Amino acid sequence: MDITVVKCSSGQPANRPSWDVYFLKLAMLASERATCPRMHCGCVLVHDHHVVSTGYNGSLPGSPHCYTDGCLVVDGHCVRTNHAEINAICQAARHGLSLQGATAYITNMPCTSCAKALLAAGITRVVVFSDYHDTLAERFFTEAKVELCRLAMPERTIHYELDKYSSARPFAEPHCDCQK
Repeated sequence: MDITVVKCSSGQPANRPSWDVYFLKLAMLASERATCPRMHCGCVLVHDHHVVSTGYNGSLPGSPHCYTDGCLVVDGHCVRTNHAEINAICQAARHGLSLQGATAYITNMPCTSCAKALLAAGITRVVVFSDYHDTLAERFFTEAKVELCRLAMPERTIHYELDKYSSARPFAEPHCDCQK
């Protein structure tokens, strides 16, 4: 068997995102699953560059969604949904996965309650690109010596240059009976 190493003349693609931007984009994608029109937030919990769990603002499993049954608002907050951070922590717990030393990538600065939950779960780094009103999160993170990184909002598009980087081609007639 002949093996040849072919080097890329251009090096790394210019649009290859950093790990932080990559995981923030995953959080943005997770936020698209939100079931409350009042706030779309996504959270990705990562350990050693591996996704442990994801979450978005959503109703409890099997419960009605705000989009279909309306928001239950108490003191200006929708209580029908869990926040993205809580859903991500719960997903990790349901699968017996530790979050000790993990990083949380979140589309918004966590509220005070979510910040406390992240700290209790063992998160040691938080990366966000948007602030949230009236939160003590930053104070709690500072006191707990959790690294808080505020990044610029990632580009909202995903570059998938099908013709350039893949031998895949679109289906002539996409079809799937299982629309989940």
